[in-house]
Amino acid sequence: MPTLIVPVAAPVTPGATTPANGGATAAPPADVTGRRTLIGFVATRRVVEIMLAVILGVGSGLLFYGSHFGLNMVHTQLSAQNISFPAKGSAALNPAEFPDLQQYAGQKVDTGPKAKAYADGFIHRHLLTSSGGMTYSQLSTASQADPTNAKLTAQVASAFKGETLRGLLTYAWGWSVVSTIALYAAIGALIGFFIMALVTVGDFIADPRIAARHIRQS
Repeated sequence: MPTLIVPVAAPVTPGATTPANGGATAAPPADVTGRRTLIGFVATRRVVEIMLAVILGVGSGLLFYGSHFGLNMVHTQLSAQNISFPAKGSAALNPAEFPDLQQYAGQKVDTGPKAKAYADGFIHRHLLTSSGGMTYSQLSTASQADPTNAKLTAQVASAFKGETLRGLLTYAWGWSVVSTIALYAAIGALIGFFIMALVTVGDFIADPRIAARHIRQS
């Protein structure tokens, strides 16, 4: 005699619900996805803004330090040499020969621009006059070819000393230019830091209001 099989329904737990799509998890509503996207965007933007503010703030401080260090070193080293321009009206600073140096007459060489003016406007012109327009290399070659020529020997020594001092002064001027550029960069970075700080603070104040309005609208 055939056996009769009666299907038995699976027990249902009270309060449990059965998905209508056969067990697959339903996608979150569009408003929930929008909120998550908004929160993620706001968080990422805040992190980027804070990082930029920190970088600009630290960079500005380092640039200010480097600029101060460089300019102070140039001033200290030049002042220690105790080099001064000839007095105004003196024969050594003839207005007809040195018209561009009259503004520095009698002043001490203690800054980069003054060092360059003294090196190129004063020393270089004297060297060209005393050497007859010949460079140190040319004078040295001529002196080696005629070692008994006392005049050439003296010109070589004078050119060597003059070019050495001129090189040192030009080197100091170069560092003053680099330090001045660092100063301008520091000011720019400081302005950028204040702007980013204001933007960051403004976002921290405005973002909660924007998020709340978005949630109400959704």
